[in-house]
Amino acid sequence: MPTPRLAAAWSVAVALPLAAMAIAPAPPVPPTTRPDTPPPAASRNHLRELPRALDTFAAEAAAAGPLVTTDVARAFLDATARLPEPEPRRLFYDSNTLEHYTFDDLVQMDPKVRRFLLERPLPVDAYYLTWSGSPIAYVRAIDLLGRHGLDGLAGRRIIDFGYGGIGHLRLLALNGAHVTGVDVDTRLRALYSTPQDQGPIGPAPAEGEPDARGTVTLVHGHWPGEDDVRAAVGEGYDVFIAKNTLKRGYIHPSREAPPRQLITLGVDDETYVKAMFDILKPGGLAILYNLHPAPAPEDEPYRPWADGASPFPQTIFEAAGFEVVAFDVDDTEAARAMARAMKWNDPPQSMDIDGNLFATYVIVRRPR
Repeated sequence: MPTPRLAAAWSVAVALPLAAMAIAPAPPVPPTTRPDTPPPAASRNHLRELPRALDTFAAEAAAAGPLVTTDVARAFLDATARLPEPEPRRLFYDSNTLEHYTFDDLVQMDPKVRRFLLERPLPVDAYYLTWSGSPIAYVRAIDLLGRHGLDGLAGRRIIDFGYGGIGHLRLLALNGAHVTGVDVDTRLRALYSTPQDQGPIGPAPAEGEPDARGTVTLVHGHWPGEDDVRAAVGEGYDVFIAKNTLKRGYIHPSREAPPRQLITLGVDDETYVKAMFDILKPGGLAILYNLHPAPAPEDEPYRPWADGASPFPQTIFEAAGFEVVAFDVDDTEAARAMARAMKWNDPPQSMDIDGNLFATYVIVRRPR
C-alpha cells in the first residue's frame, strides 16, 4: 500500500473570512520573519482578532440556539460559556516542506537548520479559530445526530476525522464526551503541543468524587492507512464525524484539479468505509456533513470543495454492514438559516448566503 497523502483544502494555510474558511481553500500565507534570533514571546493581545473569539462564539451560540431542536445540540452551545481564554502560541515552518514546529522544537534544532525556518504570524484567537472557522458551525451536525439517536454526550466516545481545530472538541468534552480528533496537518500538531491541550477538560472533581470530565485526544497522521495511527485511534466509538472533509470533489473529482486541493485516503473506498464501521460500537452513528459553495462554471477552474456529495456510493456503506439512515440529503435551507443567524453575510465574511452556500449530509448507523 502506498504511503497515504492528504493535501486537502482544509489543511492549507488561509487568510479568509471565517465563514469562507469552512468551505474553500486559499493560497498559503506568505513567508514573514526568520527566527535566527527568536523574538520575545507574544503578548496576550498580540495580533488579537476583534471581536474576541470567545465573545463571537457566545454571540453565535445565542443566535443559533433557537434553530436547534435537541438537548444534545443545546448542551453543545451552552458549553461555549466554559471555554477558557486561549494563550498565545508561536508556530514556525519550513517553506519547502510546510512542516510546522513549536518554539521548543527550534530550541533543540541545529542553528544551521533553524535559520531557514519562518515564523507564521498567529493571532491569539487562532487557538480556537485556526483556519477552519468557528466551532459553533458544528452544531447543525450535532443536532442531526441528536435527532437520530444521540441522546447525550456524557461518557460518549466521539471521533472527528479531519478535526481542523480544537474548539468544537472542547465543547463536546465539556459535556463529558471523550473526543478523539484525527488530522494530518502539522500546523495542528505544533499548535496543540502543550500537555493541557489534551486529557481531561474542565475543573477537577472534589476529593472523593468520581471524575466525570470529558477528554480530548489528538492523533496526527493518516487514518486508517497507518498502523500506528489506527492503533492510537482504537475502536469502540459512539459517533464518527467528518465535516467538510469527506467530499466527493476532494476524493473523486469530476474534473482535473491540483493535487494539493485533493484528498488521497491511502486506501480504497471499501476499506475506508469498513474501517468506519469497525471503529463504531453496535448502534453507533456516523455523519458526513458538508458545507459547500456553488460549482464553478465550465470555463473556470474546477473547485473540488464545491462538490459536497458523499464520496462513497450508498452501496459501499451497505456492503460494509451499515444501515443507511440518510444519504446525500440536501440541508441547504437549514445551513442558510444557521449562516444568517451567525451573520456570515455581514462584513468581514460578506457571504452570498442565498447564492453560494449549500449543504449535504449522510448519516449511517452500525446495527445493534
